[in-house]
Amino acid sequence: MIRYRPCDDVGPLEDWAFDNPASNYRILSGAPRPSGRIDVGGPGQVTRSGIWRCTEGAFECTEQGDELMTILSGRCRLTLNETGAAYELGPGDSLFVRDRSRVTWEMSETVTKVFFGYKSEGY
Repeated sequence: MIRYRPCDDVGPLEDWAFDNPASNYRILSGAPRPSGRIDVGGPGQVTRSGIWRCTEGAFECTEQGDELMTILSGRCRLTLNETGAAYELGPGDSLFVRDRSRVTWEMSETVTKVFFGYKSEGY
């Protein structure tokens, strides 16, 4: 078992680049820097779970896989570009995003989330 709780130390994370062509990242403001860790699953698997963190700033991307996320620390707004629906998220808030959704992330504070993702064709 792995326990994740809001504001707890999540341990070491690796720098993650905004370089996945399928995600088609576009920086909108600031200089957001992502980092993370895959705790279970990942490449070659249909599921993955872990921690993701991003510093202040804003970017657009196409989500890869259905994902359930819970914010552990920080604050952000996540907007579904197709509909304009926007969600203000903070510690303890959860949100489900569908595979291939084009979204805009706006981090007003460094955000840390725990996530569980599913992609039928695998990651």
